[in-house]
Amino acid sequence: MRLTKFTHACVRIADNDRRLLIDPGVWTEAEAFDGVTDILITHEHDDHVDAERINELTSTRELRIFAPEAVRALLPTATVVNAGDEFEAAGFWVTAVGGRHAEIIDGLPGCANLGYVVDGVYHPGDSYFVPETPVTTLLVPAAAPWAKLREALEMTRAIAPRRAFPIHDRMLSTDVGFANFDAWMEFKGETTYARIALGESTDLS
Repeated sequence: MRLTKFTHACVRIADNDRRLLIDPGVWTEAEAFDGVTDILITHEHDDHVDAERINELTSTRELRIFAPEAVRALLPTATVVNAGDEFEAAGFWVTAVGGRHAEIIDGLPGCANLGYVVDGVYHPGDSYFVPETPVTTLLVPAAAPWAKLREALEMTRAIAPRRAFPIHDRMLSTDVGFANFDAWMEFKGETTYARIALGESTDLS
């Protein structure tokens, strides 16, 4: 199984001809969609779902989309899933977890957010939710208006994955921001941690 990192929160999980895309937002590269049959969306914010591009694709090819209820206003063909649901997507077994977006302030943004555990790979979307489902690979959020380094470290420790890779990092500068977050994760994350370069893949076997 291969994990490919795209800009910000988007990743692709592949195993031979099975290809599953998670959170392709407005910054996602076009090649991320190559060969993809199924898409998971954590919530409706445009850095996680490029509705215009996905709707164009669904008009020309078969794509299965799984997302919280609110996303159907953007993607009418999406299948609605809820926290606790288990289902198959692109041949992978998926468990939806969590349910709420992390708070910025004063209860905002106050929207739904689902994390997905895909054959042991956990994409939390905009959340630090710790699932009961076993996690071998954690995709840990690095930067956002709601994000805090301490919470990323505490989430990583609580989940205790075999390894962790950063996502949700478009707001960081590539020289100072990446280096600072990476250094702390390596120092205090208590797991094997590495950054996947954009467009590059890593073997999860």
